[in-house]
Amino acid sequence: MKTLYIIHGWTYTVEPWTKTIEILRDKYQIEVKMLHVPGLTEQSQKVWTINDYVRWAKRELSDDAVVLGHSNGGRILMNLAIKHPKKLQHLILLDSAGIYEKSLKRDILRGLSKIFGVFRRIPILRKIFHKLVGASDYAHASENMKKTLANMHESDKNLDPSRIKVKTSILWGENDQITPLRQGKKLHELISGSTFYSSD
Repeated sequence: MKTLYIIHGWTYTVEPWTKTIEILRDKYQIEVKMLHVPGLTEQSQKVWTINDYVRWAKRELSDDAVVLGHSNGGRILMNLAIKHPKKLQHLILLDSAGIYEKSLKRDILRGLSKIFGVFRRIPILRKIFHKLVGASDYAHASENMKKTLANMHESDKNLDPSRIKVKTSILWGENDQITPLRQGKKLHELISGSTFYSSD
């Protein structure tokens, strides 16, 4: 029986995936294995880099694997596909992170956070600030998680999806506000031979 590996995104629990995994197993008669990403689903004593995650994924996956990456999981798998293409048979990207876009709003707010750093020591204002910069999980993250998140975003500057040569399917939600549809279309343009599906 073929195994589908899933690498989740920024989350502190994989519970929301339970129903999806059941449907996949029943409908397609496949084994589904959810990989718990270190540093996200549990507290980590280290700050992770994209290269750390690539090495981790390489160890966890069987050779010639079929993998689905959601959000940050997609980012990890795209980097793996570039560095170790023989490791993957089929790459499935679901609302994947990895397209670097400079955000003026984020840059402005980060600048303000340095100027008005005192606000960050007031819990209610800190939560409002983090909501404004679009990092919903950020307020609940440990310092190491925050630094890891920053490393992941920074790594997108060096990610070149056009170097991906493995079979790739791209699945996207048309109303996704975190990773907009344009990013999915951009990945489709960059990854030669990829297929693209969107739904509302």
